[in-house]
Amino acid sequence: MNYLNNIFAWVRPVQIFNNMKIILRWVLISIAVWVTTQIISGISVDPIWTALVVGACLTLFNMFVKPVVKILTLPINIITLGIFSLIINGVVFWYMGKFIEGFTVSTFYAGFIGSLVVSILNWILSKVFHFD
Repeated sequence: MNYLNNIFAWVRPVQIFNNMKIILRWVLISIAVWVTTQIISGISVDPIWTALVVGACLTLFNMFVKPVVKILTLPINIITLGIFSLIINGVVFWYMGKFIEGFTVSTFYAGFIGSLVVSILNWILSKVFHFD
């Protein structure tokens, strides 16, 4: 039985590292959402911890729902050369504003620009913290 412990000894550190990556992604998206509310005038977060809730919802959406949406919208994405993905991101960001109390997105345009800013900030923060 001892040989099984040696064989699977690497599983636990990998599992902890994957959990930490998820938490780090959540924190980075939450920071990006908060910075976006400071930049874009049509987006606001009433209590500051609401940015953590929005970040958690966006992280879970990106982990579970986004791969399915990408597959379902693949033909339209091919035709529009990927621009339809930006529209989907804007719709999701705008819908989060309607769904989460304390997080308001005034218009679809603000949601579209906000989703672009969150994506860019998330990319920059991921590169700064070497998260990939």
